[in-house]
Amino acid sequence: MLSARDLTLRRGAEPLFEAVNFTIFRGDRVGLTGANGAGKSSLFAAIRGELGPDRGDIGMPANLQLAHVEQEIDASERTALDFVLDGDTRLRALEAAIRDAERRNAALEIAELHAQLLAMDGYRAPARAAAVMHGLGFRATDHGRRLSEFSGGWRVRLAMARALSARADLLLLDEPTNHLDLDAIVWLEDWLGAFPGTLLMISHDREFMDRIIDRVLHIENRTISLFTGNYSAFEARRAERLAQQNALQARQQRRIAEITGFITRFGAKASKSRQAQSRVKMLERLQVIDPAHVDSPFEFQFATPLKVPRPLLSLEAAACGYDGRSVVGAFTASIGPQDRIALLGPNGAGKSTLTRMLAGDSAPLSGKRIAAADLAIGYFAQQQLEQLRLDCDAFWHLRQLGGPDYASGDEQTVRDHLGRFGFRGDRVFEPVGRFSGGEKARLTLALIVARRPNLLLLDEPTNHLDIDMRHALSMALQDFAGGLVLVSHDRHLIKTVADTLWLVADGRVQPFDGDLDDYQQWLRTRGRAAGAAPPTGPDRKPAAARAVPARRKAPSKYALDQVEKRLAALNVERAATEAALGAEGMTPQAIAELGRRHTALSAEIEAVETQWLEMSLEIEAQVGG
Repeated sequence: MLSARDLTLRRGAEPLFEAVNFTIFRGDRVGLTGANGAGKSSLFAAIRGELGPDRGDIGMPANLQLAHVEQEIDASERTALDFVLDGDTRLRALEAAIRDAERRNAALEIAELHAQLLAMDGYRAPARAAAVMHGLGFRATDHGRRLSEFSGGWRVRLAMARALSARADLLLLDEPTNHLDLDAIVWLEDWLGAFPGTLLMISHDREFMDRIIDRVLHIENRTISLFTGNYSAFEARRAERLAQQNALQARQQRRIAEITGFITRFGAKASKSRQAQSRVKMLERLQVIDPAHVDSPFEFQFATPLKVPRPLLSLEAAACGYDGRSVVGAFTASIGPQDRIALLGPNGAGKSTLTRMLAGDSAPLSGKRIAAADLAIGYFAQQQLEQLRLDCDAFWHLRQLGGPDYASGDEQTVRDHLGRFGFRGDRVFEPVGRFSGGEKARLTLALIVARRPNLLLLDEPTNHLDIDMRHALSMALQDFAGGLVLVSHDRHLIKTVADTLWLVADGRVQPFDGDLDDYQQWLRTRGRAAGAAPPTGPDRKPAAARAVPARRKAPSKYALDQVEKRLAALNVERAATEAALGAEGMTPQAIAELGRRHTALSAEIEAVETQWLEMSLEIEAQVGG
């Protein structure tokens, strides 16, 4: 399927890797790992033919259908569904050939082309594309929206939908979970599990990789090594190698002692909930894999807060939302110093909205938010990254925004703190505008740690962070002396640091009695029950804002039944047309006529399916209201 022979790639004068050899076979599911800058994306570019090898070559079949996710999508006027369907180049080529034959009135050629379309199941392509879009969080009403109407993150999701619809023999995915929420990640895992082709993936989400891949290509020290097994198996084997290096033994043992101490402190909680039991199992597993990170460039911890009041923060019948419209209804809770809470819930349910209210960035729509007098919040969210001064360096940020310990500290104290987050040497004086997304996230975490918070509110803190930094964050959070509320699609982080799960769904917040495996099953069951119930995205109004206005009457159940009957009749007619197209003895003219009727039926079915979905949503919203 794909092989590298004596392959060397360089960045400038320095080789990323040199004289490497590996083979990926048909059907393999491979994770590509390595430190930032090791050459993962460059290898992807070489496989796509966008970067020429400095020596050696990459071999693959000439007719190989390759698909990847484009990161830069123009804000064009093309509709979302058409853009996704464009990924199926064989379908589009056949459709173009049919249009050309119809212009020339070439009846025999038209019949042959429609037979090819039927053989490749091309008539169902729009329905398959719509299913992929739904799995990635799009509503039925999004299909006709122009690309220019979507935010950058949602255009990346469309690019992923396009790649998944491409009938690829080889699929390249570079950080596929970065722009997805947990519900979309669970769907993507199921989709990739059924994908018949070969997969090569870069990801920093270890849980996702563990569930998908069966081999690992690891780039390190200018070479590429191939390991059999999932990511955890790779870490265990790499840990064995590193453990043989005497210079790393002391640090390895110190890390293992830290984890053992944590298990001892929290082991007694295992009887309280299934989530606690799952966490202890994860920590036992960490005891095995942790040595794989002994050479990590990141190691930090949260200093003991100056004061730790009890409770830190209380809510009394507090509700939150947008523009006066409730997204999360009134609830009462208190957060104490030892609370470790993870917020779960479908995309758009209000997790980030709730976190903003907890942070004090937005006031409750009703009820009260009561903060302790000595509350010190460390709040990580996307908007915090956007508030960094692009013209200033990391050193300036820590001096000005890192709190009193660093405002008056000497240069070495500032440098030492920044060094724990990977900023060393002249990097501390480079303008933040030159930083990558991961570097901005690390700097924001460095500022939060420096302020000595007693309550951490972390909304997707692992976006853009590599595995080593994610590991360092989880280790630091385990010893944090304050309270924690976490929103994350990184299941490994949740399992490692959270004791309590809160479910945010259907306008409510309530404890979730189960672990993350139970939650994933809850998501799948909810998806099957809701049909096309639409998650929302960051560029859309919250679920409450999309509710059907009271003055508009929802369709009746009888009207919905009539649409369902119409849809069933159309499907029966299309099936009969497909059977007729496959019959022997048909004249070219008859085949051409049946092909045109089949195309018309498919278009009508798609329209009626959209009508049914929209009517169902309006009825559901009316009932829910």
